[in-house]
Amino acid sequence: MKWDAWGDPALAKELSADIKGLLAAALGVTGDAAPGPSADEVVLHPSRLSAEDLDALAGAVGKEHVSAADADRLPRAGGKSTPDLLRRRSREAQDAPDAVVLPGSEQEVAAVLAVCAERRIAVVPFGGGTSVVGGLDPERGGLAAVVSLDLRRFDQLLDLDETSGEAVLGAGLTGPAAEELLAERGWELGHYPQSFRYATIGGFAATRSSGQDSAGYGRFDEMVRGLRVVTPAGVLDLGRAPASAAGPDLRQLFLGSEGTLGVITAVRLRVHPLPAVKAYEAWSFPDFATGTAALRAVEQQGTGPTVIRLSDEAETMINLAMTEQIGGAPAVSGCLAVTVFEGAAAQVAARQQLTRDALLAAGGTSLGEGPARAWEHGRFSAPYLRDSLLAAGALCETLETAASWSRLPALRAAVTEALTGALPGSLVLCHVSHVYPTGASLYFTVVAALGEDPLTRWGAAKRAAGDAILRTGGTISHHHAVGADHRPWMTEEIGDLGVRILRAVKAELDPAGILNPGKLIP
Repeated sequence: MKWDAWGDPALAKELSADIKGLLAAALGVTGDAAPGPSADEVVLHPSRLSAEDLDALAGAVGKEHVSAADADRLPRAGGKSTPDLLRRRSREAQDAPDAVVLPGSEQEVAAVLAVCAERRIAVVPFGGGTSVVGGLDPERGGLAAVVSLDLRRFDQLLDLDETSGEAVLGAGLTGPAAEELLAERGWELGHYPQSFRYATIGGFAATRSSGQDSAGYGRFDEMVRGLRVVTPAGVLDLGRAPASAAGPDLRQLFLGSEGTLGVITAVRLRVHPLPAVKAYEAWSFPDFATGTAALRAVEQQGTGPTVIRLSDEAETMINLAMTEQIGGAPAVSGCLAVTVFEGAAAQVAARQQLTRDALLAAGGTSLGEGPARAWEHGRFSAPYLRDSLLAAGALCETLETAASWSRLPALRAAVTEALTGALPGSLVLCHVSHVYPTGASLYFTVVAALGEDPLTRWGAAKRAAGDAILRTGGTISHHHAVGADHRPWMTEEIGDLGVRILRAVKAELDPAGILNPGKLIP
């Protein structure tokens, strides 16, 4: 990805005249933001690694797989949140890993961890670089230096058990690469988060990722059948059978561990044959409460859409403004919902009809397939729009949470109030992104004028929103993970005893404290 923006520069999106007019009218944003430095102009703090340190790392992975060059350090200097991108615009000296190390085997990972433990060097595991919660910040945690452990060489389909429907995938495979390798054999994983094009299998596991097809295929952690993890204390191979009563499930320690307990090198996953048929249908609801009740009815009845999501009134309006034409569909008023169905033809037809019956009974109006197809066509493109908004002088950031159905109205109201209170004049959008029988995830997007000190302003808004989430019964993160940004709320989320448990596990697996300091564990 581009070092100071999301994804492929060739896919960057220009703002239309209508969107620029909307920004000016709603937010008072009328000009371009001051441009940041080019990659050649960025100043990084010098590497803290000595020649002896670099030689020791080269001894573990080979000299060609270690680099302290600024051109290699800069792309691993952080993730892709709006604060990350704002920091990339600084013309002051910036933080970055002191070196990039690319192991190619578990033995090499273990050797790197041994070198780093001996020499007091922090290690930040790196997959696709898509973290939006500070999970890749190059923090030393009081150690001498920090390296980025890039796992891109773990890029193979290691095994496919077609009888059991399981595949073993290298942790460094990106989403598209994994799906391509599986599709060659007639199989699919079906995990499509917005970061799909760049994030990796290991990153999905380490952050408890949830994809847009989760209604049909489940969250990523539900797909995981086994893990291989290299820790400073040894190697773990977890998950022997489809289900087990052999004590607590140790896989759960590493799903969501964010590189703080070990380095995930391979994941065994549930896969399914490529779907034969795909069907689409979009819906309109008069308001968000009606639409939310409709999604709850669908999920609790188990009618089986692969994708189901609902935008509130503001997000529906903005999405329509950003789309010149939505498949010839009628104009959408109120709230737009999208459903997608995959599988065998007869199963898809039956599930779609059951879902249609439930949505009609709950007050929905069918809009046909056009808006749903349009959503799928652009579902990975939103971060490019964020970059364009930033360049135009608008702050655009997201946050997400989840709660039980009964708590969703108060949660949505509290987070919206917190964001608009901290960022006066801002526009807050919300959608239901993932559903469960007992609750759902709410995903918020906030757009505001960049202002004089956007990092400070967003920090205050984030604190207000995080406090509101915990106060109204939500989780501090449903699928973005904890990283550094959500760490301040972890004690309230899991309690003092829960924090002590995590610290005890880390002390056993990582006694030198080298793995991703400053993330997840308070």
